[in-house]
This record gives sequence, structure tokens and C-alpha cells, in this order.
Amino acid sequence: MAEFDVDLFVIGGGSGGVRAARIAAGHGANVMIAEEYRMGGTCVIRGCVPKKLLVYASHIQHEIEDAAGFGWTIPQATFDWSTLMANKDREIARLEAAYTTNVEKSGARVVKTRAVFEGPHTLRLATGETVTAKYVLIATGGAPNHGAEIPGIEHVISSNEVFHLPQLPKRIVIQGGGYIALEFACIFAGFGSDVTLIYRGDNILRGFDEDVRAHVRAEMEKNGITILTGCTVARVDKHGSEFTTHLSNGSSIASDQVMFAIGRHPAVANLGLETTGVAINPKNGGIAVDSFSRTSVPSIYAIGDVTHRTNLTPVAIREGHAFADAVFGQRTVEVDHSNIPTAVFSQPEVGTVGLTETEARAQFSRVDIYKASFRPMKATMSGRDTRVLMKLVVDGTTDRVVGCHIVGDGAAEMVQVLGIAVRMKATKADFDATMALHPTAAEELVTMRTVSARYVREAAE
Repeated sequence: MAEFDVDLFVIGGGSGGVRAARIAAGHGANVMIAEEYRMGGTCVIRGCVPKKLLVYASHIQHEIEDAAGFGWTIPQATFDWSTLMANKDREIARLEAAYTTNVEKSGARVVKTRAVFEGPHTLRLATGETVTAKYVLIATGGAPNHGAEIPGIEHVISSNEVFHLPQLPKRIVIQGGGYIALEFACIFAGFGSDVTLIYRGDNILRGFDEDVRAHVRAEMEKNGITILTGCTVARVDKHGSEFTTHLSNGSSIASDQVMFAIGRHPAVANLGLETTGVAINPKNGGIAVDSFSRTSVPSIYAIGDVTHRTNLTPVAIREGHAFADAVFGQRTVEVDHSNIPTAVFSQPEVGTVGLTETEARAQFSRVDIYKASFRPMKATMSGRDTRVLMKLVVDGTTDRVVGCHIVGDGAAEMVQVLGIAVRMKATKADFDATMALHPTAAEELVTMRTVSARYVREAAE
């Protein structure tokens, strides 16, 4: 009789957990994966995928407006929120079914229920079933964090509820200055809503390159979004179907919805971790793991947002794949978390990979900056008031390009490819030697020849 019911039990049917289950099953492991909500996790169900669909939808109004400059006369367009939501829901349901089918095709068993620990090798399902596993992988992801308790917090929606609003708000207040807050601010502004963004810091997109932060803010404000920094939401009052948001600076704002997007916390609560001895990282509240996703308990691993390392879907997928290869495929795989390309699907879009200028100047004795800001060709005909930003950060000693930052249409697509060059340690000379593709915005990346700024750190006495 087998010592355990399964070789691997995965808690969480998101992108990372699904990849781990499929690869482990492919290596011949007996795998069970439990998901209490919907297969696909945050990214597919209430994150990246539905958000990008809304980004596409909200951008169409710009396309209609721009058409006139190219000779098109388009009758007054109308937009129906309920149609968009229904079509989005249908696509998400299709993807959820595909996720379930692909896991089952791999040979893993899917159980759509909650699972909690009763020990390092034992899981109790909400159905009453108990399962023992040689290894357990925690891939429960994260959840929106509303921050400190304030009066009226019960009136606030998060990035979960925003996908199920029965109608488009004419006015919305969004608190936050990161990816999610900016993306939804631009989405609602694109649909014609009056948007006010509240952020406690001095500028949005903390952690991004300073030029990117300034450029995105200026472009968002051109698009009619009000950005209030250096303050927070202190109280939210509800009056029938409307809200009054009171800020820490003493002002107040009327709206039809209030959304908080100030961060996410790892989903570690009520998993029964106290029965296992799994350690929590005191710095970030996530499950503490090493570079191979091993926790403090030999039989238990953790990947993705629940570890609160780099909270991006492709990272969770890579970690899940590496875990399965290492544990069941006899391959030692360590995930490299450096130089991860990332994007903010704001309008305009942000794509970035590698070091910011500030990070590079702290790390290298000499840093060269190449920067271009220009009006895209399309805008010369459409008349839209917008500019593209492109910036290369170069180690001045080795000539290696250590950071690339783009704001403008197609930024994410460009940076995905640039990520290869940065990872391969391409030099500025390599960029210069690459033939430009004309006419494109991306050609600026290989035609910038003049140093915009040079920083040399004096050696210590």
C-alpha cells in the first residue's frame, strides 16, 4: 500500500499551481490540485486577462476620435457596459474551462473545494475528505489589501468587485498609485468617467524610473484624470447610491464608486499553516522560501504571490515549472528573478526591464543615460496631444545596457523583446549596430547616439 494518497497536492488553481500540476503529472507524479473558487486564479478570473480586455475596450474611444485626422467620418458612437461585461464573462468562462481541461488532460485530478493543512503531509478538504501527500505546493496567490481600517471602508470596492459592477460609474475615486490603480483610472477615463486618483506618496508608480513616473502622470492628466498626491482617504460616507470621500488634507470628493487599489497581501490566512511549522517571512508577510521555493518544512513548497517576492503571473508560472522539474523531473532548476520585463497597461502604456536610473547610479561608478521624447507619427495626423518616452540606462564602464524604459503605445510588446537583449548583456554598441526599422517608434532604441546625462561617482578617499 502506498505511503501517501498522492505524490503532490497543489493548493490553488491559478497560473502557477496549474503549471506545477501539469508538469509534475507529465513527469509521472500522482497529482491532485484543489481550487476553492475558479480555476485560473487571479490572473485569469479577476486580474490580468479581464483587465486587458477592459483596456482594449476603453481605448476604442481614442481610436474613434483619432480617425477624423485620417479622413474618416464616424457617426456618434454609443457604448454599452452590460454588453462588455457579458462578453468579458463569456471569455473568462471559456478560459476557466480550458484551464480545467488542460490539467485533467495532463493526468492530474482537480478538486473544486477548499483545502487546509492538518499536518506537513495531510490536507483536509471542505468536502470532508482527507488526503495525504508526499509533497504539498502552496500556490494560493494574494488578495486585495484595503490597508488601515477607516470609517466607511465597507463601501469601498477592490480589483475583485470592479469586474462585476452592474453599471459604469460616471464618477469614480480610486486610491492607489501602482499598476492596478493606474490601469483602472485609465480604463474608466477611457469610457468617459470622471476619475480622481488619490495617492499618499509624492508621485505615482513608486519603484519605477523617475522619468517614467513623471511622463505617465503628465499624460494621464492630459487625458483628464485628476491626480492628488500626498494625501489619503480618511472616511467614506454613503448617501443613497452616491458617496462622499473625505481626504486627509481636509477636502472631499463626490462620486458613484470608490475603489481601493493600494496593494495586495499573500493569501496565507486560514490554511492551517500553524499545524505544519511553515515559516512566514517577517519582512513581507508571505511564506518564506529559498531560491528553489522550499519552505522551512521539507515536504512543503510555495510559489507565486503567496511568497510575496515578485508578484507577476509569468514569475509564478516559471516558479511552478521549476519546482516540478526539480522535485519530479530530477532537474535542478533555480529561477532567476533579475531583469524581469514588466508592463503597466495604463494609457499610455509602460514597459520596463532592468534597472532604473537611480538603481544604476547606486550600483555602478559610471552611468550613461540615453533618452528621447517625441510625438508619435500617428499623433501628427490625429492631432492627439501625446508623447512617447524612451530611455536606456547604460553601465558606462562596460557599455552594457542595464535598463530600458518605454512609455507609449506598444511599450509592453517592445520591452518583452528588449528583455532578451538585457538578459544577454547586450551593449549600447550592439544596439547602435542594429539596423533601424523605419518608420517605427522602436527605431529610436537603436538610433539614440547622444548621451543625455552622464554620472560618474568619485572614488572614496
